[in-house]
Amino acid sequence: MVEIRTVTNRRELKSFVQFYYDLYRGNAYAVPYLFFDEMATLRHDKNPSFECCEAEYFLAYRDGKIVGRVAAIINRRANERWNCHQVRFGWFDFIDDVEVSTALLKAVEDWGRQRGMSEIAGPLGFIDTDREGMLIDGFNELSTMYVNYNYPYYPQHMEQMEGFKKDNDYVECKVKVPEVVPAKFAKITEMVGKRYGLRVHKFTRHELIEEGYGQKVFDLLNATYKDLYGFSQLSQRQIDKLVNDYIKIADLNLVTAVMDGDNMVGFGITFPSFSEAMQKTRDGRLFPFGWWHVLKILKWHKTPLVDLLLIGVLPEYRAKGANALIFDDLIRQFQAYGFEYAITGPQMETNEGVLSQWQYLESIPYRRHRCYRKIL
Repeated sequence: MVEIRTVTNRRELKSFVQFYYDLYRGNAYAVPYLFFDEMATLRHDKNPSFECCEAEYFLAYRDGKIVGRVAAIINRRANERWNCHQVRFGWFDFIDDVEVSTALLKAVEDWGRQRGMSEIAGPLGFIDTDREGMLIDGFNELSTMYVNYNYPYYPQHMEQMEGFKKDNDYVECKVKVPEVVPAKFAKITEMVGKRYGLRVHKFTRHELIEEGYGQKVFDLLNATYKDLYGFSQLSQRQIDKLVNDYIKIADLNLVTAVMDGDNMVGFGITFPSFSEAMQKTRDGRLFPFGWWHVLKILKWHKTPLVDLLLIGVLPEYRAKGANALIFDDLIRQFQAYGFEYAITGPQMETNEGVLSQWQYLESIPYRRHRCYRKIL
């Protein structure tokens, strides 16, 4: 028999986080997430998303042993934006037992109904920069820190559950870094510079932190992502945290902006892949020795892979070729660092404009994630 318990204290929250590492220990494709980052994301006193969200965490037990976990989340800002009453499920992991997975989602459904919710969807996080979707294709590909990895039986369970249907798919691509920048990008870059006056800008740390351009990056993200699936506008506290978590440690050669005069109209943020380094840590912990593997990536980029973390261009500038400026610059940086492949972030399968930008490069679909939805 499966028993569902609510997480009520710090010790139980640590068990909630630890379950993922125990379930995937030894898996060649799963990448451990940073333990302290997972804890901070789930804590009410650490995550600024609780300004607009409420959440509850559930653990499944059998014979006194943890066999599954799930987070129930209501993002009020997103529900207002999309005019719905939705409870999200995330951090959804379980052994290969349908009784366990069903009991966990029922706990989320019941919790949501008690709060007036009329539908359930997920896997989703608090906000769009959290991990989204359940892996349904690409199980034998190395994952990243930024996406969910799960066993093939997960979607099989979802297909057996009554009422859950596909709501949205994300596609990730593996892009070969070319030896020569494609002529198409070089040509567009020259053309938009002459016709529209657009230019590439490489930020200094002072500009990003002290002059507020880090803030402007995420203001731009709010503008460019506003119509994407499930997106809710980032608050000031959320932006401050993202600047602190990413901008302060980014290699600025791997950050590119497109400027129209003094106005930023597009950006690209990329990081060397931490996947193999994180696999060498002890359950996502940097101490005692994990820090060394991560430091080698941060300082010396000892990896053939680079992750395309965030890319955004204002709609009115996409048709002007601003995306080409970003890729023209980043490809040159990737070549200089010796990266062999770039791994894109999740892209909606219906976003033809984004997916079509890889047509000038050698790329293949790499992974696919799915969000499910059920009317309560």
